[in-house]
Amino acid sequence: MNQINKILPKIDPFSLRVRLTVGIAVFSALGLGSLSIWTSWKMQQILINSHKHHIEQIADRLPRDVQIYSEMMSPMEGLQKSVDNLINTDTFIWIKNPENQIIAKSNNWNQLSDAAASELMSLTEMSVKPQITKVQQRYFVLCGGSLPVKGKVLGKLFVVQDVTREQTMYLAIVESLGIASIVAIIVISLAIAFYIKRSLQPLRQLSQMTAVISAADLPEAQLSLDQAPSEVKELALTFNMMLSRLSQSWEQERQFVSNVSHELRTPLTIVHGYLQSVLRRQNNLTPTQLEALETAALEAEHTIRLLQDLLDLARADSGYLHFSMEPCVLNDLVVEVVGMAQKYSDRQIIIESINHTIEVKADYNRLKQVLLNLIDNAVKYSESDSPVIVKLNHQGEEAIIQVCDQGHGIPLKHQSRIFERFYRVDETRNRSTGGSGLGLSIVKTLLESMGGSVSVRSRLGEGSVFTVSLPTSPLLEHRYNHQTS
Repeated sequence: MNQINKILPKIDPFSLRVRLTVGIAVFSALGLGSLSIWTSWKMQQILINSHKHHIEQIADRLPRDVQIYSEMMSPMEGLQKSVDNLINTDTFIWIKNPENQIIAKSNNWNQLSDAAASELMSLTEMSVKPQITKVQQRYFVLCGGSLPVKGKVLGKLFVVQDVTREQTMYLAIVESLGIASIVAIIVISLAIAFYIKRSLQPLRQLSQMTAVISAADLPEAQLSLDQAPSEVKELALTFNMMLSRLSQSWEQERQFVSNVSHELRTPLTIVHGYLQSVLRRQNNLTPTQLEALETAALEAEHTIRLLQDLLDLARADSGYLHFSMEPCVLNDLVVEVVGMAQKYSDRQIIIESINHTIEVKADYNRLKQVLLNLIDNAVKYSESDSPVIVKLNHQGEEAIIQVCDQGHGIPLKHQSRIFERFYRVDETRNRSTGGSGLGLSIVKTLLESMGGSVSVRSRLGEGSVFTVSLPTSPLLEHRYNHQTS
């Protein structure tokens, strides 16, 4: 029962496999059931017809025997003698005259009880054609007709044939046939279910292969199903063509973003430089002009940062983003990053680190960019009087950096998507308060390119914790083991 309870939840009643199996099983049941019913009916008719033929032989012979014996003895004695000659152990005969009186009967009626004999007589008189009747746990074929002798009807002839043995065998055969049909239906259903499962396996493989294909895999993604049916192979070929077109479109899009970012960044940098130069010489500017120039410079700076982020993402997607992987002491890097962050904000940023040195192999500048983005994110989304805490730790073969804030928190439904490009939890935020939506995407891309990862744990009203994991270098393992020994 437990095994059945475990299997049932895995069965999808709307799947093609279940539908095909149930459909074929139903048609098999109808086919085998109809065949079994027809076979049973046919066997019953054969049994009745065989005994009917025997009874007809008795009805044909009895008048001739009566005529012969009547010439040698009285008619009643000749009639009884003829009846005695035709009977056997399983055959019972009686004859009634037109006054409904029994004028002759077989001498084996003592094998039947009075109740059984009376019931058989009444049933036979009502019988129009031969039929099988059950009387007191025994089966009989009943038949009746007239008895003509010398062109004159002597009376009514009634013949009863005991077919208990044959009927019992027939019922046993029918029961066996029913059981065999049920077993055959179950076996056929299981065989069909297994065959359909095997036949649909290529489609399942196709689904599994497509489920793991990402944008990075598009250039080399090819589905191959050698043992699949022709239709599934054609589907895989069509899908490969679609993947090829998607790969080309994705590459063109990345190239377009990269080219646009690169082409726009240079003139915007020049414009920003001119604006800064004018702002430094602001003696002849009115307050309105000064405000306009400061706004233009700020927007130009925001746009340059956005273009730089887009350029970095495009290069990372294309595999052209350069990383200088060298051993880095995280303790020193965290202190430097926190110092830089405190210069640009008036927030309290606290460092919590372990006593020994933690070293990883990473790009020092890229890792600084990651931590600055996370600290900037924590500052933006938490209250000004709450501190931002940066924790540095070591777990197994990984270095752990956590940036914790006591802000509003992130709803659970958004936590899995905040690392997507241009995704914002609050769509009403503008660039000055909510950024461009690329900061966390940059963090994730840079860390994964350096062999690390980033995750978030957040609760509404309690704040968020962003965790950065990086593999430690062999040098650290030696130092750490030496310090703990």
